[in-house]
Amino acid sequence: MWVYEKKLQYPVKVGKCDIRMARYLSEQYGGADGELSAALRYLNQRYSIPDKVIGLLTDIGTEEFAHLEMIATMIYKLTKDASVEQLEAAGLGPNYAVRDHAMFYENAGGVPWTATYIQAKGDPLADLYEDIAAEEKARATYQWLIDMTDDVDIQDSLKFLREREIIHSLRFREAVEIIKADREQKKVY
Repeated sequence: MWVYEKKLQYPVKVGKCDIRMARYLSEQYGGADGELSAALRYLNQRYSIPDKVIGLLTDIGTEEFAHLEMIATMIYKLTKDASVEQLEAAGLGPNYAVRDHAMFYENAGGVPWTATYIQAKGDPLADLYEDIAAEEKARATYQWLIDMTDDVDIQDSLKFLREREIIHSLRFREAVEIIKADREQKKVY
């Protein structure tokens, strides 16, 4: 069922220790519109979507886990050599006090991840429109993160992730058209 390759979907390089950027990236690690939320949202919604698009939700949901791994790698690399003083100065003192350098699913403001981030209505169109919105919010966040760093290596990885969000949004838009056409054929609204 699974083939695990010991490599990331896209290489993650870091030019320098940057705790501030690591904190901002945590939004995509454990935030409402981050990679964990997206992966769980799509893999959950697939159980109440027509067969014609189950594979799409499964594929994109699985890919979001690969993106989560990339974000985790960036955060780790950006903070691995940070001193306690640097962590405190960047606002990560509370995290260090509780878990040393270990990561935790929380957003950039330090709010823990919650299952309330997962949207599922059970109506295929409502769920797909939610998915399109989630991908567009993630795309916007990646652009803002790109704008917030001068590390070209981090920018490169973030640009890859931003482009994948665009592709996911396009695939979800195609799925909407499939569902609409199917409903029109069956006269179901």
